[in-house]
Amino acid sequence: MKRSTENDTEKKMARIDINAARNELRAFILETFLFGDDSDGFDNADSFMEKGIIDSTGVLELVSHLEQTYGISVEDEEMIPANLDSIDNLAAFVQRKAG
Repeated sequence: MKRSTENDTEKKMARIDINAARNELRAFILETFLFGDDSDGFDNADSFMEKGIIDSTGVLELVSHLEQTYGISVEDEEMIPANLDSIDNLAAFVQRKAG
């Protein structure tokens, strides 16, 4: 039975490609918070809060998107900048949670 659980975990991890997640998350951020305007540009490592892209209310919308799109559950204690404050942080968080 343990082998089946390991296979399920491996399959789940394979489903989350970090580069695909970065691209999807970037598109979501651009459309939802920047209304498609990428003229200021931002790098995957840039802080959403420091750049003024997402405020505290936006974090709730972002969490909802993560839960619906990636089938993960984001706990209150996980809603920290280390997980949610950049494209890179988001993609790594999603990959960890889905795996």
